[in-house]
Amino acid sequence: METKILRPSPSALRLAAEYIADGEAVAFHTETVYGLGANAFSDEAVLKIFALKGRPTDNPLIVHVHADYDISPLIDGEPPYAATLRKRFLPGPLTMVYPSKGKVSRYVSCGLDTLAIRVPSSPTAQAFLKAAALPIVAPSANLSKHVSPVTARHVDDDFHGKIPLILDGGDCSGGIESTVLDCTGEKPVILREGLVTREMIAAAVGDCGIYAMKKGERPKSPGMAYKHYSPRCKTAYFTGDRLGDAVACYREEEKEGSPYFLCESKVCAVLKEYNAFDLGGTPEEMARRLYSLLRKGEQKASLLIGIEPYEKEGVMAGVLNRMKRAFGVYHET
Repeated sequence: METKILRPSPSALRLAAEYIADGEAVAFHTETVYGLGANAFSDEAVLKIFALKGRPTDNPLIVHVHADYDISPLIDGEPPYAATLRKRFLPGPLTMVYPSKGKVSRYVSCGLDTLAIRVPSSPTAQAFLKAAALPIVAPSANLSKHVSPVTARHVDDDFHGKIPLILDGGDCSGGIESTVLDCTGEKPVILREGLVTREMIAAAVGDCGIYAMKKGERPKSPGMAYKHYSPRCKTAYFTGDRLGDAVACYREEEKEGSPYFLCESKVCAVLKEYNAFDLGGTPEEMARRLYSLLRKGEQKASLLIGIEPYEKEGVMAGVLNRMKRAFGVYHET
């Protein structure tokens, strides 16, 4: 199969809609990461997404719709706070989980009685979703457990010859996946942290919880699996108070390999004599650069050594979640 990489022109959008109607998968730009989209109403199309990614079939998917799409036929009501949050944050990097009416493919929610819906703000995503004119199920456009893609080239690296089309909207500005918010209870509860933070949600509606997945429990949301977002190279991970140990690890690897650090700007300044990828100095920079640098690391490093950033709150909670999972040091309670 030939994989076309096209800018979202009218002709490319028509072609994308035709592929979706024929049951194919199309990758497309969003403001967070690239998505791998298919018809959410079609069992065959949804199962194709699982097969293409090598994704476990107990890991639920997110349905994407354009800003004017009426979701009421898909969901079984919503609490007042959900309507407030939709008006405040959508379109944008927030996925909201509702009670489902079961109108989409049964494989989307993996047996759960809920449905996760997102309205991306990316103009490319909006144009694609309007052209498709139906709900599009779309996990990140990467092979399962690999680093999420934030450029069209990243998508092509994982799916060249396996999908017919990638809609290239440029680099993703957000850099990490959307916040996933459970809106089925009396108050919103974050299932996956992201760019819309707990503090932002609580400021809008008065309260917001954070869900802690227990060991052995079925995931309620994408991105809750233990190891995720992982580069294809050896990795090590150290907290910021263990720089001495990190340097010793680097020097040991340097005897036969090519180690690199992955760390925030102020730590890079301390480690300036070593190979290092600079995550940036602000939470937003670190979110935007993380996946690109993980992919760059797997190309250049024999060992990628992550140094945990010092800030932990707000957007950094989502960055740390992805970073720890990428380095295999995230543990469920």
